[in-house]
Amino acid sequence: MAVTVVCLAYAPIAVTEIWPYARPGAPALGEWLLGRSVSPEFVAEAVRDRMGPYGRSLAPLITHSVLGGLLMLLGPVQLLSAVRRRVRLHRVAGTVFAVTVYTSMAGAALYLVRTPPAEAFSGAAFWIVLATILAGTVGSVTFGVLAAVRGLPDLHQRWMLLCYGFLMTAPLLRIEWGLLPTFYPGLDLADINRVAIMHLGALVSFGALLASRALDPRATVPGVTGTWCPLPVRIGAHLAGAAGLVWVTVAFLDEGTAGRRLLLAYLVPYAVTYAVIAVRAARAGARGADWAREEWSLHLTALCLAPAFSAVTVPVLERTLGLDRLTALVAGVGIGCGMLAYAAVTVVSLRILYAREVLRRQREFADLPTSPANAPAAAGTTAEGVRG
Repeated sequence: MAVTVVCLAYAPIAVTEIWPYARPGAPALGEWLLGRSVSPEFVAEAVRDRMGPYGRSLAPLITHSVLGGLLMLLGPVQLLSAVRRRVRLHRVAGTVFAVTVYTSMAGAALYLVRTPPAEAFSGAAFWIVLATILAGTVGSVTFGVLAAVRGLPDLHQRWMLLCYGFLMTAPLLRIEWGLLPTFYPGLDLADINRVAIMHLGALVSFGALLASRALDPRATVPGVTGTWCPLPVRIGAHLAGAAGLVWVTVAFLDEGTAGRRLLLAYLVPYAVTYAVIAVRAARAGARGADWAREEWSLHLTALCLAPAFSAVTVPVLERTLGLDRLTALVAGVGIGCGMLAYAAVTVVSLRILYAREVLRRQREFADLPTSPANAPAAAGTTAEGVRG
């Protein structure tokens, strides 16, 4: 219900967001609300800074934002129709949803292609995070559609929830535009964006995980035995994550006040997410819910590896894109949790597919003695046994 309320409130904001850049003075609900929650000067500065990057790609951005508003309406329809098992409505709305995602993301992709990272609003780090969210959204909806076509509802559900999580970065970012200036007075919108991307990817992927687990009551999954996260793997992931966190912490602290602000925006949500997933995994194990414990554990392992991934990514971004250390640091940390959550859903999917394959082979093996091709051999063996 909370997601539905946020989506319905954000839909008219998304639809009208780009209009003032195409026609100055056009009504924009988001700017009106932001001007009253923060200040008119804050909004005017943001519009001025975005005028150049947006002006080169107005048509793709209008397509992206208008269809984004439509997705905010289609998402609750999908969630509620799935929960209430309205199969026909779910399939029709799902088809429209997938086509709308592809079209909307095509508009965003054109904007990114036409805009060099250094010239993008909020700079190269924000450009990289946007490109990563775009790739994650398109990839997750594609895997979700393929899972539905193959008759894998549990995988379809997980991928579509992750897709919608990535889409929810848009309304959540606007909420932070209105809230963060209270804690950081004097920061412009570009700096507010840098603070927000420290945790947006982690929050939306965490929300998708919570939704997936809430909608999956199974204690076990046929064919799933043992674990893909044994103790040595968990220990190794925690050690790598601790090393990555130390590196990220030192790197941000070296950047002074701005670095400390960004580090805080990263560490607090990360710690909360880690604590919740760890507690859920332990509780699932205590009550014997093996599948729930396995999924929680896989996501916890991925979360541990996120800081290590970011630490490795930062020098790569510096060298390949010619970024300065702070920009590369913001980008590397901004994409870490989201990308590792995507990897975790991939591993969970492979876990389920592997279990199905194991069951299929077991059934085939069980049918071998009675199959026509093996009947003579079986008969001969029996006869030899009688003669012996």
